[in-house]
Amino acid sequence: MWHPFRALRRALPHRLFGRSLIIIVTPVVILQGVVTYAFFERHYDTMTRHLSTGVAGSVAFLVNLVETHPEPKARTALLAMAARNLGYQASFRPGEHITGPAVHKAPHINDILVMTFENQLGEAHAFTSRLIGGYLDLSVDVKSGTLRLLIPKDRLIAGTADVFILWMVISALVLLAIAIIFLRNQVRPIERLALAAEAFGRGRTVPDFKPRGATEVRSAAQAFITMRARIERYMQQRTEMLAGVSHDLKTPLTRLKLQFAMMGDSPEMQALRQDVVDMERMLDDYLNFARGEGGENAQPTDLSQLVRDAVDAASRGEDGRGIGTEIDEGVMLAVKPNALRRCLNNLIDNARKHGSRTMVTLHRPRDGANVEILVDDDGPGIPPAQREDAFRPFHRLDEGRNLQSGGSGLGLAIARDIARAHGGELTLSDSPLGGLRATIRLPV
Repeated sequence: MWHPFRALRRALPHRLFGRSLIIIVTPVVILQGVVTYAFFERHYDTMTRHLSTGVAGSVAFLVNLVETHPEPKARTALLAMAARNLGYQASFRPGEHITGPAVHKAPHINDILVMTFENQLGEAHAFTSRLIGGYLDLSVDVKSGTLRLLIPKDRLIAGTADVFILWMVISALVLLAIAIIFLRNQVRPIERLALAAEAFGRGRTVPDFKPRGATEVRSAAQAFITMRARIERYMQQRTEMLAGVSHDLKTPLTRLKLQFAMMGDSPEMQALRQDVVDMERMLDDYLNFARGEGGENAQPTDLSQLVRDAVDAASRGEDGRGIGTEIDEGVMLAVKPNALRRCLNNLIDNARKHGSRTMVTLHRPRDGANVEILVDDDGPGIPPAQREDAFRPFHRLDEGRNLQSGGSGLGLAIARDIARAHGGELTLSDSPLGGLRATIRLPV
């Protein structure tokens, strides 16, 4: 069902500047439309009617003059004198009469002429009218011929209409220019705030952002700066706390490793050494998850080369299995390269751990709004209902495929955290290879 208000919302500009401009311009346009209508409906029409009535009266006078002075010489002299005083060009054509239907191409004076002839002459006279350049060519049928008059058009039409319209257009353009300049200065601080918030959401620094604009906009900008400072302070405190915990725990682990190294190579000792190695790896995972690579700044990076390097590093693994690639060339984007490389490593390791085939794809869709990195495998996959649970920190799946088996349960959590720190997203879906597809979408 068609809804007019929904259609109107779709037709409205999406940007604040366009909507604000419509709010200012629409009342001005409506006001000028009403004023113009009132001018032409009342003042202009009344003035034209008065002028036309005066011209019709003078035409009736000339018709009466021609009919009451049939002598050619006297008639010609009187017509010349009257036309000179009235500013008309008058001529008389004896013996010619208007036959057939009269043609009228100056409708604004026809009714007035008919009414004036009936009131002043007692009967209607056939006449034709047409506009020629700046004149009204009027031919009136009289008793002995046809009276032809060339009347200046400005004697019939108010000449202020063009000036009035010109001033209306000029004033509208001036008001529009003032509105654009004013709105641009008011909207620019809001645009800066939106860009700063978007950049912060993508993990990029905005060092030169300062509150500007109206009081409300300054308050919103200051609230954003305060929020950003609190988030950064929280992330720093969390990182420092876990770094301290990791450091404190690594010290006794190092002593244990030294003690185990001095003991024999019995199966029990090898198991203990492996436990220490696993504990060190888990501590590193905890620290990386807490840090989220937050200390790294985003910089323009060749994603094609970064993905290729990550694939090459993973292909040099212990099993030596190759990884298929489909990488678009020349994809440049501002990212945190070390963080994104870690995200890719986690996804590729999971794919290789649970599948025999792995495929990494980098491409930019036709809409150009995002860059996508796809990691496919042919493993057992994850049921759709459990895919979001796979991103939960320290969570292990109970089904046959466990993406975090043998680890700390933080691989996918770290990968999604890194993707979201870039303003993007990491999702799981079915792979064309039959297993799981991990998709990283990064905004351009």
